[in-house]
Amino acid sequence: MKPFDWQFPYPSQRMPVLARNVVSTSQPLAAQAGLRMMLKGGNAVDAILATAISLTVLEPTSNGIGSDAFCILWDGKKMHGLNASGRSPAAWNPGHFKGLNAMPQRGWDAVTVPGAVSAWAELSQKFGKLPFADLFEPAIKYAQDGFMVTPTISRLWANQVQLLKSQPGFAEAFMPNGRAPEVGEKFSFPGQAKTLIRIAETRGDAFYKGDLAEKIAAYSKQCGAALTLDDLASHTNDWVEPISIDYRGYTLHEIPPNGQGIAALMALGILENFDVAKLPVDSVESLHLQIEAMKLAFADIYEHVSDLQTMRVKPTELLDKSYLKERAKLIDPKKAGTPAFGNPGKGGTVYLTAADESGMMVSYIQSNFSGFGSGVVVPGTGISLQNRGSGFSLRPDHANVVAPRKRPFHTIIPGFVTRNGQPLMSFGVMGGSMQAQGHTQVMLRMVDYQQNPQAAADAPRWRIDSGVKVGIEYGVPEDVIAAMKQRGHDMPQADRWSTDFGRAQLIYKMEDGYFAASERRTDGQAVGF
Repeated sequence: MKPFDWQFPYPSQRMPVLARNVVSTSQPLAAQAGLRMMLKGGNAVDAILATAISLTVLEPTSNGIGSDAFCILWDGKKMHGLNASGRSPAAWNPGHFKGLNAMPQRGWDAVTVPGAVSAWAELSQKFGKLPFADLFEPAIKYAQDGFMVTPTISRLWANQVQLLKSQPGFAEAFMPNGRAPEVGEKFSFPGQAKTLIRIAETRGDAFYKGDLAEKIAAYSKQCGAALTLDDLASHTNDWVEPISIDYRGYTLHEIPPNGQGIAALMALGILENFDVAKLPVDSVESLHLQIEAMKLAFADIYEHVSDLQTMRVKPTELLDKSYLKERAKLIDPKKAGTPAFGNPGKGGTVYLTAADESGMMVSYIQSNFSGFGSGVVVPGTGISLQNRGSGFSLRPDHANVVAPRKRPFHTIIPGFVTRNGQPLMSFGVMGGSMQAQGHTQVMLRMVDYQQNPQAAADAPRWRIDSGVKVGIEYGVPEDVIAAMKQRGHDMPQADRWSTDFGRAQLIYKMEDGYFAASERRTDGQAVGF
C-alpha cells in the first residue's frame, strides 16, 4: 500500500513516529505523560487525558483548568463526538453589556462556564481503563516540583504578560518574579497541584458543585462579576453526532456548531468543484483558489453559526452540495474577493491526539482561547479562566447574540478523517480562526497532492485575516507572494518564528500501526512504542 508520498520536501522538518501506540501534542513532557499511561496498561483515552491534564500545567499560555474542550473519538467500532464547551452566566443578556459595541475580550465579562474538567471525567468514565486519579499523577508532579519552560512557551508567555498583568489574579499566578519565566527556567505552581488533586479525588465534582466551585463563585462575586455557583452546577456536556463532508473519497468529520469546524467542510465542498490536483502544489493558482474558497466559508459561518439551539440555518443547509456549487461560482480565478455571506435554501489552544493498538483513536482539543484566556486566575487555585464569552455578538438580530445560558461561537475544533467508513486520521491545527483554515490546507495537501501527514503539516501556510489581507508564512517564495499581490491579495509575510499559522498534530492509521506527526512550529513531540 502506498497511501501517500514519503518525501519530506519542506525545511525544518521532523520525522514521524511509526508505532502501534502513539501520542502527539505540542509539548514533549505532556506527550510523554500520555505514553506513560499506555505503558501502565491504559488505552488511548487514558493517554489523551493524562496529556490534556499535564498541558494545563506545562502550556498555560494556551489552556488551563478553566478551559473548554471538544473531542472526536473512534472507539474501535464507532465514532463519538463530545461538546464540552460551557454556557454563559444566567445574568448575561444584551442589557448586561449595554453601552458596548463588542463583547469584552478579557476579564470576567469574557468568562463562560469552563467545560474541560467535565470532559476529563466523562471521557474517563465512558472509555478509560485506568483509575481517574492515575491520569493526574504527571501533571501534579510538574505543578508541585516544577518544570523547565520550553522555548515557544517562554516566547508566548512574555508576549502576553504586559496585556494581562492587571487582570484579577494573573500576576500572582503567572509572574512569580514580576515577569514571564525565561527559556529553561523552572516554573512551579503548588496551588494548581492542590486543585488537580481535588479534581482527581472527586472526579471533577469539586469543580462544579464543591469547594473549588465555591472559590470560583466567591472570587466572581468579589470582583463584581456575573458567574455564580448555580451557573457552574448547571453545566452539562453533550454527546453529538459529528458533521462531515466527502472530499474526493475522503470524509472529514467535525463537531457541529457552536464550533467553526463546519467552515473547513464548506471550503472543501466549494473546492471540490475545481480540479485542484492539476494545479501545481504551492503555486499561485492553487493558493488563490484555496484562499477564496475559505473566504466564502468564513463569510457564511460568521453570519449563521451560533449555539446549535439558536441557529436559523441548519448545518445540512450550509453543507448542501448544490449551495456550495453556487458559492464556488463566485470565485474569480484572477482576483481576490471580499465575499458577503450567502443564504442557503431551507432544507494561544492545545491540540492532542492518541491512538492505541486496539484501534481506538482520539482527536481532542482544549483551550483558554486568547492565550491565557480572560487573564482571570482564581487566587491560590491555579484555575485560569477562558475568555470564550468574547465569541458572542452584541448585534441584536444575530443568531450568535449574547444571551443567558447560551454557548458562544467557538474556534476550537478536533478533526477526524475516515475512508470507506473506516478510521484514517485524527488531527488538529490549533490556533483561533487558523484551525478551520489549517484543516482545509492539510486535507488538500494529503488528498490532492498525496503529501504524507508530516509533509502536509510542515508545509508553509496562509491565514486569512480580514478582507483581502492574508498572512503568508515564512518560506513561501518571493515570486509567489508577488504574483498573489498582483491578484489583489494584501499579503504580508510573517517572520520565521510566528505562531499565527497553527500548530498541527496528526496520527494516520496504517496497516500495522500508526504514523504520528508533530510539526515544526511548536515545541511538540510525537511519541510511541
